[in-house]
Amino acid sequence: MKGIGVFDVMGPIMIGPSSSHTAGAERLGRAARSILGEEFNKVNFYLHGSFAKTYKGHGTDRALVAGILGMETYDERIKYSFDIAKENKIEVNFIEEDLGEVHPNTVKIEFVKDDESKSFIIGSSIGGGSIAVINIDGEDVYFTGEYPTLIIKYKDKKGMISKISLAIALGDINIATLKVDRESKGEMATAVIETDHKVPENIIDEISKIEGVSSVKFIDAI
Repeated sequence: MKGIGVFDVMGPIMIGPSSSHTAGAERLGRAARSILGEEFNKVNFYLHGSFAKTYKGHGTDRALVAGILGMETYDERIKYSFDIAKENKIEVNFIEEDLGEVHPNTVKIEFVKDDESKSFIIGSSIGGGSIAVINIDGEDVYFTGEYPTLIIKYKDKKGMISKISLAIALGDINIATLKVDRESKGEMATAVIETDHKVPENIIDEISKIEGVSSVKFIDAI
């Protein structure tokens, strides 16, 4: 059974009127920055459900922008996030959009780089400041950002999970959760692995060297 965390009892330390619409939104923005990188000049926020209906009144827009700028939920500068984005020559746009059968507080965050290439995440604010990232660049995933997380793409074949798990164990890192999705048997698969501690670079390098692994992305706890 999942233990009760401080977010469940008290909610996060935050600036803003709503843990779901402000703190959760800020953490989603920070998740996008952590996953997609910091090299971008434009961000499009596609707002779904109640996010779309109330984002101005609840400060969701300012919180999302604060998140992509790397601010924490308690940062006093959140109220000035639009101005700070402008100073950094980052264009932000908010678009109301139906993202399908997802949580009402869901947003697609799309980063646009100087070369016009685009990457995105889709995530939901699920209450009390907690979040769930459910899609990265069109690929379904699920993780909360509560733990350090590895996202590993590899060729689906016998023994791959054992090899990946062994590399993690040799780094004295404990696996908290592990979920695998695959396109079909023998095709590409994605493992989302949450760990109890930050995964060091040398372990990430070892995983990337495993035959059949095509990419390894590490996201620290958000």
